[in-house]
Amino acid sequence: MSVALIWAEARGGVIGQGGGIPWHLPEDLAHFRELTCGSTVVMGRKTWDSLPERFRPLPGRRNIVVTRDAEWTAEGAQVAHSLEAALGTGADETVWVIGGGDIYRQALGTADRIEITEVDLDPVGDTRAPEVGEGWARSQDPVDGFHESKSGIQYRFVTLTRDEPAAGQR
Repeated sequence: MSVALIWAEARGGVIGQGGGIPWHLPEDLAHFRELTCGSTVVMGRKTWDSLPERFRPLPGRRNIVVTRDAEWTAEGAQVAHSLEAALGTGADETVWVIGGGDIYRQALGTADRIEITEVDLDPVGDTRAPEVGEGWARSQDPVDGFHESKSGIQYRFVTLTRDEPAAGQR
């Protein structure tokens, strides 16, 4: 099993504001769908709640929601009471951690891959991506500069792969 994290971040590491994403980038949504479809996705309960009802559960994916609330249930969601328990259920080739900020920070030490859509904006935000740190090889598309979205926003896709095996994967 491989653990991968995926998020979109603007300047300053902003990934969210008020339980939502402070921009609309259709190309990022398509990229997310392409990478995660057919896999297990792991998210916190607030991330689950932030998804539009028509997309809950995320179609074509096994949805695991991490919550400390022993009573919480939702149709189409498998409940786990810790990130460790959620990742322990993953028999897929890749388990995707899709948010939010606390779940990303918890999963960073076990991840061997991170997919980031860098968004060329300065929005106000109350949720930030974790500091990734050293030990990652970086590739990006495009190699130089940015793509331009049909919405006019500039963005690029970044893939980080761990130089050394992640904790628990040696």
